[in-house]
Amino acid sequence: MKSNIKFFAVLLILFCSAKMYSQQITKFGVVDTSKVYNAYYRNSTAIRNYEKKKAEFQEEINKQTESLNQLQQKRLEYVNSGNDTAALKVEAEITKKKEYITEYANAKNVELETMQKTLQTSDDFYKKLYNVLAKIAESGGYSMILSLQDANSILWYSSSVDITNQVISELGGY
Repeated sequence: MKSNIKFFAVLLILFCSAKMYSQQITKFGVVDTSKVYNAYYRNSTAIRNYEKKKAEFQEEINKQTESLNQLQQKRLEYVNSGNDTAALKVEAEITKKKEYITEYANAKNVELETMQKTLQTSDDFYKKLYNVLAKIAESGGYSMILSLQDANSILWYSSSVDITNQVISELGGY
């Protein structure tokens, strides 16, 4: 009798284990598309032009920041020497310089972002990216691949996890 109880206990454990492993476990993957993009286009002319512009813009910002620092030092010297009129004039220059640097940086950042988006939305790149993602996802058993750059951006998903038609049907859509 004890051996029958042990046998059924082992059988029950095996049955429960098999049931657990037979359920599909959803596996997600994430992709840093920016990193993939940079690796893919690292040696392209378009990327070199982008990097050159980025360096030029940074060089100009550094130059303007150095000029701002010199103005701030000059203002401090006027304040320490008691020349309030000259300090106020330099203060006005400092304000203008800060505004210029801010406007320049904002405009150039928009320009760089536009260049980068244009490069990243290349149809050829995304077709290749999608094909590679699908291959990796299917061979690796992933149900969904998410982008690290875009919050809530699904780059690839298995149709087995898409319940859209079921939801529509249950809502009475068809």
